[in-house]
Amino acid sequence: MKRYTTVLVWLRRDLRLHDHAALHAACLQAERVIPVFVFDTNILRGLPADDRRVTFIYSSLQDLQRELLAQGSSLLVGHGKPEVCLPQLARQWQAEAVFCNRDHEPAAVWRDHRVAGQLRAIGCKLLDFRDQVIFERDDVLTGQGTPFRVFTPYSRAWLTRLAGEPPESLPVNRSSLARLLPQPLPALSSLGFRMATLPDGVSPGSTGGQLAWRNFQARLAGYATERDFPARHATSGLSVHLRFGTVSIRELVRHAWLQPDDGAQKWLLELIWREFYQQLLWHHPEFAEGRAFRPETENIRWPNPPGHFEAWTEGRTGYPLVDAAMRELRDSGTMHNRLRMITASFLVKDLHVDWRQGEAWFARHLLDFDLAANNGGWQWSASTGCDAQPWFRIFNPVSQSERYDPDGDYIRRHVSELAQYHGKDIHSPWLRGGVPGYPAPLVDHARSRATTLDLFRKVSGGAAS
Repeated sequence: MKRYTTVLVWLRRDLRLHDHAALHAACLQAERVIPVFVFDTNILRGLPADDRRVTFIYSSLQDLQRELLAQGSSLLVGHGKPEVCLPQLARQWQAEAVFCNRDHEPAAVWRDHRVAGQLRAIGCKLLDFRDQVIFERDDVLTGQGTPFRVFTPYSRAWLTRLAGEPPESLPVNRSSLARLLPQPLPALSSLGFRMATLPDGVSPGSTGGQLAWRNFQARLAGYATERDFPARHATSGLSVHLRFGTVSIRELVRHAWLQPDDGAQKWLLELIWREFYQQLLWHHPEFAEGRAFRPETENIRWPNPPGHFEAWTEGRTGYPLVDAAMRELRDSGTMHNRLRMITASFLVKDLHVDWRQGEAWFARHLLDFDLAANNGGWQWSASTGCDAQPWFRIFNPVSQSERYDPDGDYIRRHVSELAQYHGKDIHSPWLRGGVPGYPAPLVDHARSRATTLDLFRKVSGGAAS
């Protein structure tokens, strides 16, 4: 006998109907399961009307609604503060509980605490489940019971636990989905937004997630050798689907873990990095407030030279690979992971701008923005974080360009001023007298590097090597 007559399943970062922890549990425990989504005004406030992420979410909800309608059910959509909307929906539909999957970001934890309190006041429960990661919070700790501070031992412990606890699919018994008349989604314009153009190759929803996953499986074997070259179609294209849960992390990890080739194992490590940063943010919520993991680096006084940050955001630093990456971010909301490291290092260690400004820019523009991964990546590049790039290792933007875009294919795609350049000249065009319409280098890398080393020496007491 089931415990509940009617429950709501509150969808957030899990916009799918398959292999879904909260839906799986709800369908086991309730006779009628009603999926709901709330457009949270606390999150939407301040976003531009053409925010690509809102378009991705809205289009994913349309995809999800089509799937529900085919089952004779429907999605309920609210707009407002979740602590107000969810109790209203629970009363309206006489729900005895609200099921959801856990979100580990500090603001989300506090939001869920507020929602739980308001639901409790009307006699309704909030029940949460692990879904967006394989292992969360305190699941993987050191032998002393403390959080890991270094990735490699964390990954070993994570893999050891995976071997003893392989991820299983969590099927959804769709016969438990409530039979409902179609409930219309609100018009996007009524929420204060309009449809934006998504990047080429990005299809929203579970339908798009499954398509991207199938396509990547054909490329997975070559991932280890091809992944660092942005001109090649070698990465998974799944980051936005992981961010919004239009794919299941259990399905991805299970597949990668069972493949013996180097490509699958390298990609599995990237998925573990994602969880490493998630557990770091859980144990250090102050990261969400701009705090550095290494407290001594808070004493660095970044020069923040006038105009440097603006030149970086606009892709006019005079360093072609950096400019190409920043222009692609502006134009599409996407950026290759190797280029995220290169552009972040350049902003901090060549232009001497506080890393928090770059972190905020990425947070505003990345379609796949994830607080834990974004903060972890920026602190790694800025040498302020946990298991970060050593401060005396500084990317040379020209040698990085020559190594990872050797023929200039990626640069030509995004920097039109250099479309006629080929060979090594494209990586440092100033050595050939410059290019009309394209800026000269904003800084000299060697001199900038020396300044960066001095900034870190003053707070670390160490010597560069």
